[in-house]
Amino acid sequence: MQVQKTNYEVNATPRLQVLSEDQIEAIYYAALRVLYETGVRVYDKEGVEVAYSGGAIVEDTTDGSSLVKIPPYVVEKARTTVPSKVVVTGPDRQYRMELFKNQIYYGGGSDTPFTIDPYTGERRRTTYQDVKNFARVAQALPNYDFHMSLGITQDMAVGTHDRWQYLAMLEGTCKPINVTAMDLEGVRDQLEMAYIRVGGKEEWKKGPIFSLYIEPVSPLSHSEEVVQKLIFASDNYIPFVYTPRPLAGATAPTTLAGLLVQALAESLFGIVLSQIRNPGAQIIMGGVMSNMDMSSTSYCYGSPEMALLGAGYTDITKWLRVPEYETAGCSDAKLFDEQAAMESTINIATAGLVGGNMIHDVGYLDSGMTSSMELMVSSNEVIGMMKRILCGIPVDDDTMALDVMADVGPGGHYLEHDHTFNHFRTEIWQPDLISHQNWEGWTMAGSKRFGERVHERVIEILETEMEPLLDDTMYKELRRICELADARHKDEKLDV
Repeated sequence: MQVQKTNYEVNATPRLQVLSEDQIEAIYYAALRVLYETGVRVYDKEGVEVAYSGGAIVEDTTDGSSLVKIPPYVVEKARTTVPSKVVVTGPDRQYRMELFKNQIYYGGGSDTPFTIDPYTGERRRTTYQDVKNFARVAQALPNYDFHMSLGITQDMAVGTHDRWQYLAMLEGTCKPINVTAMDLEGVRDQLEMAYIRVGGKEEWKKGPIFSLYIEPVSPLSHSEEVVQKLIFASDNYIPFVYTPRPLAGATAPTTLAGLLVQALAESLFGIVLSQIRNPGAQIIMGGVMSNMDMSSTSYCYGSPEMALLGAGYTDITKWLRVPEYETAGCSDAKLFDEQAAMESTINIATAGLVGGNMIHDVGYLDSGMTSSMELMVSSNEVIGMMKRILCGIPVDDDTMALDVMADVGPGGHYLEHDHTFNHFRTEIWQPDLISHQNWEGWTMAGSKRFGERVHERVIEILETEMEPLLDDTMYKELRRICELADARHKDEKLDV
C-alpha cells in the first residue's frame, strides 16, 4: 500500500527572486509619489487631454508640452483593467506567445545600424537582405520564440525603413514579430501589411501577429511620436511594449533602486494612458535598464547591473501582474568572442531564472550598435540549456527509479533497461553544437573550436534553400505599401 504524504512541497523549477515583496511595494509607492509630485512631461496634446480626462493634473503647459501629474487613485484604477496576459501569434498561427507570469520566450533585438557580415567578418551597415537573413536564422533556430529585425534597412528610404524591415521579416520567418515604427504613419502602414498577411482586420483581432515596440524618453518624458503610437495601438488592438531605457548615472539615478523607481514611474504612465484610452489595451511593461560606463560613457549591455536590474524589474511586473519585456543574449564585445559568449550567457540565464516573459536583444554586440548571426546561433544553444535547467528535477516514484536499481543490482549497467530507453530523450538535454566527444573523437571531427562550428551553422542556414513564406500576389501587395511610403519620403534616400 502506497503511503500518501502530507505537506509535501515541490519545486517544479529552479527559482530566482531579487526583490522581496516589501521591497517591491516600497519601489511601487515611491513611483506613485514621483508620478503625483514630480510628474512627467508629455509632448502630445491629445495625450495630455486623454490623461486629463482620466483624472490627471495638468500644469505648466507650453506650446509643445505639459507637465502631467497622476494621482495614485488613477494608477490604481488603471491597474484594474490592464490585462495580466497578452497573446501574440505568428502569421500562420503555428507559433504563439502567451505572455503572463513566469512564461518565458526568447527573441532578437531590433534596429542595429551595423552588422557583422557572416561571410567576410567585416562590420558594415545593415541592409534589407541582412534583415531577411536574420529572420531566416531565427526561423531555423528552435529556441527562438519571436523575432525582431536585428538591423535597420539602410539601403531604403530613411523615413520608411520600418515598413521594409517588416516585409523582410515576413519573408524570413513565421514566428511572432516585434516591430518598431518611425512614427504614427509607420505603425499604420505596418498594420495594413499585417491585415494583408493574416487575412483582414477581423482575423487580426483573433490573434495579433505583431507587437509594437514603443520607447519613452528617460527621464520622465513622453514624446509626441511615442504618445501617438501608444494611442493608436490602444485603439487598434495592437499589443505594445512600453519600455523606458534609463541609464544609471546619466538619465536615471546611479543607485539601482532609484533607477527602478524612475523606470516604473515611466512605465506606469504608459499603463494609465492606455487604460484611460481603451480599458483592456494590451501593454507589455518594458525596462531596458543598465548603467553608463563612466570611463567610456557607453550604454552597457553586458554588465551585471543590466542582468540585475532586468531581474528586479521582472519581480516588480510579476507583482503588478503585467507581462514584461526583458533583455538578454547581448554583449558589449565588438565581435563574437569569449566576452560575447560569457556576457550573453549570464544575462540569458538570469532572465530565464527570474521568469522574464518577452526576452529580447539576443544577438546584440557593441552596446546594441551591431548585430551578429554567430551570437544568435551560439545563444540558441545556451537558451536550450537554460530551458532544460528550468524544467527542474521531477521527483516521484518513477524518476527515483528504486525498482530499476533493484533490477540492475550492484555491478550492473542501465544501458539496456527500458527505463533508460523511456527517459533518456526527455531527461538528458542533447546539444546541437556543443561537443561532448572525447579528445580522439573531436580530433577526428576536425578539431574545430566552438566558434568555428557556430560559423559553419550560420552559413548552412543561409545557404539552405527555404520554401517561400509569401506567394507572389501577397508579396506584391505588401511591397506596394512600402513603395507608396517611399514615394512619400523620396527625398530621404540614404546611400550605403
